[in-house]
Amino acid sequence: MQKLIIVMLISVIVCSTGCRPNIAGDPKALKVVVSEGGEFPDFLVGVWKCEQYGWEFNFEPDGTVSSVVISLGRVRIKPGEVTEVPMIKGGKGVFTPGEWSVYYTPATRELTANLSLNHLSIVVGDNLLEGKNRDVFLGQISEDGMTWDTVWTSFPDYIASTPENPDFKMREDPNFGIQYNATFEKVPKPTQ
Repeated sequence: MQKLIIVMLISVIVCSTGCRPNIAGDPKALKVVVSEGGEFPDFLVGVWKCEQYGWEFNFEPDGTVSSVVISLGRVRIKPGEVTEVPMIKGGKGVFTPGEWSVYYTPATRELTANLSLNHLSIVVGDNLLEGKNRDVFLGQISEDGMTWDTVWTSFPDYIASTPENPDFKMREDPNFGIQYNATFEKVPKPTQ
């Protein structure tokens, strides 16, 4: 319960502070695999949002993810770029992405996205959340190509430090993580 309260508190703080432009970093390879040697389908290209958890994926025509909005603080992150956001009380959030990959199987309409954060650091006053995380989204695309029903598995490895609880470890089983059902809907293209 204590872990949940700390994560929720930091998420609310990050949401209320906004974002600033990304700081360029070394680009990371983004792996895209379509089984049976196929092409990434056009109907998957675009923005997919999960309103319940705040996630957003932007898939490009080649299957790469050009940006995501992550659940923790609703921060937009781009592959290969370090993102900084200002925090209240003079703090700062820094998000460093790791390797990202996308897998699609046309025969089953199964789409998997695997995102790693190699490091994150969120400082608000005397409070700190630091560590790394990996999130995997696995699910089937609907026949109409507008819904992606996923099982989202998160593998957090954080240390939270507050004046009351210094160095509080927030880790989940590295083999199983935490699972949620997350439904994404494709954002329709604006009409001209």
